[in-house]
Formats: sequence, structure tokens, C-alpha cells
Amino acid sequence: MPALLGRFRWDALPFVRAWENPNANELIAAGAGALVVAGALFMVVLITRLGRWRWLWTEWLTSLDHKKIGIMYVVIALIMLARALIEANLMRLQQAVAIGNPGLVAPEHFAELFSTHGSIMIFFMAMPFLTGLINYLVPLQIGARDVAYPLLNAIGLWLTAAGAGLMMASLVIGRFSTGGWSGYPPFTEIGFNPGVGPDYWIWAVTLGSVASTLAGINIAVTIYKMRCPGMTLMRMPLFAWTSLCTAILMIFAMPPLTVATALLALDRYLDFHFFTNALGGNMMHYANLFWMFGHPEVYIVILPAFGIYSEVVSTFSSKELYGYNSLVIATMAIAVLSFTVWLHHFFTMGQSPSLNAVFGIATMAIGVPTGVKIYNWIWTMFRGEVRFTTPMCYALAFMMTFVLGGLTGIILAFPPLDYIVHNTLFLVAHFHNMLIPGTLYGLLAAYTFWFPKAFGFRLDERWGKISCACWVIGFYLAFMPLYVLGAAGMARRTPAVMETAYRPWLYAAEVGALVLFCGFVALLVQLWVSLRKRAATRVFAGDPWDGRALEWSIAAPPPAYNFARLPQVDQRHWFFDAKRKGTPYVRPAHYEDIEMPKNSAVAPIIGMASAAAGFALVWRMWWLAILGVLAVIATVIARSFARDTHRLIPASAVEQTERAWLDAVARARPIPREMETTPANAGLAEAHP
Repeated sequence: MPALLGRFRWDALPFVRAWENPNANELIAAGAGALVVAGALFMVVLITRLGRWRWLWTEWLTSLDHKKIGIMYVVIALIMLARALIEANLMRLQQAVAIGNPGLVAPEHFAELFSTHGSIMIFFMAMPFLTGLINYLVPLQIGARDVAYPLLNAIGLWLTAAGAGLMMASLVIGRFSTGGWSGYPPFTEIGFNPGVGPDYWIWAVTLGSVASTLAGINIAVTIYKMRCPGMTLMRMPLFAWTSLCTAILMIFAMPPLTVATALLALDRYLDFHFFTNALGGNMMHYANLFWMFGHPEVYIVILPAFGIYSEVVSTFSSKELYGYNSLVIATMAIAVLSFTVWLHHFFTMGQSPSLNAVFGIATMAIGVPTGVKIYNWIWTMFRGEVRFTTPMCYALAFMMTFVLGGLTGIILAFPPLDYIVHNTLFLVAHFHNMLIPGTLYGLLAAYTFWFPKAFGFRLDERWGKISCACWVIGFYLAFMPLYVLGAAGMARRTPAVMETAYRPWLYAAEVGALVLFCGFVALLVQLWVSLRKRAATRVFAGDPWDGRALEWSIAAPPPAYNFARLPQVDQRHWFFDAKRKGTPYVRPAHYEDIEMPKNSAVAPIIGMASAAAGFALVWRMWWLAILGVLAVIATVIARSFARDTHRLIPASAVEQTERAWLDAVARARPIPREMETTPANAGLAEAHP
């Protein structure tokens, strides 16, 4: 049996452990595993009952359409966000009740919780969400019909899904790593942790990092080579600019992470000593490799949000974005400086004072271009016709809260101060103060802002604002107390607390975590309510907000080919200006056949084979690992012989689709801004001067 099942034993199942030892810790673990199994079975039964397997396979899972791939990325991110929020609530509940007693979960289980929470939020929530948004929007914004490498795009999606699948599998079979989201040795070395947890982390993160590298290459080439005629770099929307800088960061920052996880795997599997003190190894090699990825990663997840806020603030202030050139320069400056500050993540590890000073100054310097962006957004709103829609509420909450986080970042840039609070909850508060308002609010603003473009109907505004209020109030309740606790000396990653003076602050943090989860529930309710009344909120005409960029110049949802005729732009806001001139929608004299990539099963096969190989390597099922790797290689070789990889959309079909849309635009009544969230808005906003 070891040859077949590797290290698997029945006590690897949380249900067996809960049966043998029914305490609160094991019952919670078994409940989490049961939730994953029940959720998977529910989806299988539902799809089977609806008879949708063929539709799901042909329309979505094998699609090479960048828009569908982007939507699937976002779906993965939302599923993983749900799990990460539940784990965050459990951690806060544990600390709130474990004051002078052990609490609900064992210390190792608590360590698993903060390891999975951090790993999911960075690698399998933020990264898929922003990659999905970039995938969906960038080709539309630059006037392209697709990305540069459609198949590579799908492979990246499926590798991400494979990594997320391994994260979910760790709930059902085995345990996850206790080494934190950074996977530091020696906590993750075989001598300290011989279980399967670190291996789950290694292969999940490796698959995710390879996927992000592929996505970065694809996005960069798409922007460099696929822009429509007249779309120079300095005419691109800010979101396209931040996507380009993000792609460059992905290309250069993700490989160090892949190298770090590969070397850690060699330590664990083949008894190498890259990161152990024995035989010449050094843990600091890992710290340098990881944070050479880790600090650019902070800007990988924040830069797209900066682009989102630029689009949202400009649109809902009814003004051109103030200081476009300075925003572009600031974006590029952040991208460059992000590679110069990684050492501030280990100021406490014994470098010389002079080296710490250099990286401390660089850390302060990176706040300058970020401050430029804040000023530009404020000046964009100044004397504008500001509408407090849900996306704009997220943007305003971001600006106020992000500045507070930036101030604490400047505090932590001083090595002596960082030395004092580095291992306290003060650092946890700062990190979340940057990522929740900086990244999560931006992603949620984008979800609300571009949802009508993706699905053809608007989201419910009332529930959107309820969700936004929960995210904002919950953040302040959950993380502002951590600044106080950190300044008082409470260590991070602490499963139990002996100091009773911490009690009220921990209670407030737990209430905040619950409110944050209510924000996610309100997001689901918003989607459900919007689906039920979608007939009344259709925006087929495609421009419900009086948008400026090219994505608003086509139908909602867009056709598979995006543009019947590639636009030819002569200025930055070509579509916006055309609306003012009364010529935004011009019927072409004739239509042409359009060639688009065919669906392909290559990406799903590679993704499932990679997931199988990763799972097999975790459990030392060598036969399955070999089969998985061989399946990937065979699929790539088979694809290289394929020649019929494109389909032709005839001109007659293009003409029929475009005529139906243009006729709908002609029938639609332009809607003033004060009515844009009412059922009267059919997707044609009134063009204001």
C-alpha cells in the first residue's frame, strides 16, 4: 500500500481524527473538511440536474476568450476569499476567547490558520482577482480583439486553479503548513516539520507563481504589440498603464519565488541543505529570495487597484483625470523602487546599520510617488460633479484609510522602531491597512464598476452600499485595535493571551472580523438580488456611466470578437470626445470575417495533470506524480502538432450582431447622471460637456 498511497494513513482525514478524538479542535477541522466536500458535491449535483456539463465544458472550461478567462479568475478569487474570511474570523475568535485559557483550537491548528489565510489572500485571492480584471479589461481598453497568447492565458488560469485546488484539498486530507504565508525555514524544513503541510504550501505556491509569470508575459506582450491604430502608450487609460507595470513586476518578481520554493523542495525531498545551517546552508538565502518577490508583490497587488481608482474617480467626478502624465511617471517610479526595499522585511535579522539605513531611506522614498497619486485623485474630484455610487464610495474609503496605513509604513521604515514592533500586531495592522483598503476595496470597486460591462446588467446599488459600509466599518474595528495591541507589546501569531488588559481590544477586533464577513455576505446578497431583477437593469447599449475608455464603446456584454472594426484613435479620450461630437457609434460601410482562436482542452488537461502531480508529490505517490508530469508533456507535444487552431466568424454573423446592438443604441434614451442607478438606465448615459 505505501507504493500506491505513499504517506497516506486514515488519520490524515479530519473526519477520522474527529471520530477518534472528538474535541473542539478536531471537530472544527472536520467541519471545515465537510464543508469543502459538501460544496463540491452540491455543485456536481446541481450541474448534473441542470444538464449543464456539456455547456460548461464547451462555453467556459475550454474557452480561450480572454473575457471568459478573466471571469473564471475572479470566480476562483471570490471562492478563496470566502475561505480566507472564515479562517480570519476563527483566528480572531480564538484570540478573543483564549485569554488565560487554551481557547478553541490547538496551537498547531492556529498556525495552520494564519498560514492558509495569508497564502490564500495573497496567492489565490488578490493575484487571481487582479489577473482576471486585467485579462478582461486590457484588450478592450487598448482596442484589441484578444490577448497575445490565448492558450498561454488559459494555461495560467488552470495552473492557478490547480494551486487553489491543492489549498482546498489540504482541508480534506492531511494538514497544511504551519510556517506562515512566507514559508520560512527552518519551520518548513523536513527536520522540524516532516508532515505534508509544507509540501502542500510548496506545490500550491509553485503552481500559482508559474501561472503569474505566464500571465505577466502575456499581459506585457499584449500591451506592447496589440494596441489599436493610434493607441500610443501615452494615450492608454491609467488602468492599462498600471497593468503594464504590474506585468513587468510579475515577470521579474515571480521567478525568485519559484526558485525559493524549488530549492526548499530539494531540501525536503532530496536532503539538500540550501537553507539549513548544516553543510553550508543559510536561511537568509531564503529570506532574500522570498522578499525579492515579496515586496514587489505588494505593488503587484496594489498597482492595478491604483488604476481602478483612477478610472472610478475620473468617471464619477465627471472630469478628466488630473495629472495624467504625473500619474504615469509615479506608476513607473513605484514599479522601479519596489525592487529596492525588500530588506525592510527583515530589519531584525542582523544586517549592519548602514545597510538598514539604505533600505529604510528607500522605503520612505517609495511613499512619494504614492502620495502624488492621492493628490491627483483629490484634484480630480475638486469642483467635479461627484456621484456617490458604490465604486466611488470604495475609492473615497480607500483614500482616507490608505493614508493612515502609509503613515504607519513610514514609521516602520525607521529600522530602530521596526526592531521594536516588527514581531507585534502593529505590523499586522499596518500590512492589512495597506492591502485591504489598497487592494481589496479596489477589486470590489472594479467588480461593481465593470460588472454591467461583463454581464449586461447593473448590480443592486442599495446592497452594494451596505456591503461597502460593512467592509469599511469592519476594517476599522478589526485592525485599528491591533495598532494599540502591537504598541502595547502583543506578539503576532499568538494563539493564547495571558494579559487580561488586551481583552477589550481583542473583542473589538473579533466584532470587526464578523462585520467584514457580513460585507462578503452582503456582496453575495447583492449578486442574488441583481440576478433576480436583471431584466429591469439591462444595459445592452454598453455605456451606463458615461465612460471614457474604449471598453464602453461596445455592447454589454461584448461580443466574442470585441470590436467589429478595430478603432482608430487620435487622442487619449477618443470615445468620450466622440460622444460630445455626436459621433460615437458609426456603422461601418461593410463588415469583414474575423478570425478567433478555437476552444482547446489543452489548458484543462495541463491544469488537472499539474494538480494531480502536485498532490502526488505531497503524499509521495510517485506513480501518480510521474503520470501527471508525463500527461503535461504529452499534451504540450500533441498541441504542437495541431494546425486547425482558429475559427472564422463570418461577416454576416458580425453584421447581424452589430446591427442588433446599434439598433438598441438608437432606441435607448440618454439618461442623466442623477438617474444612472435607476431602471431607466438602459446603458446609454447622457453625454455632458
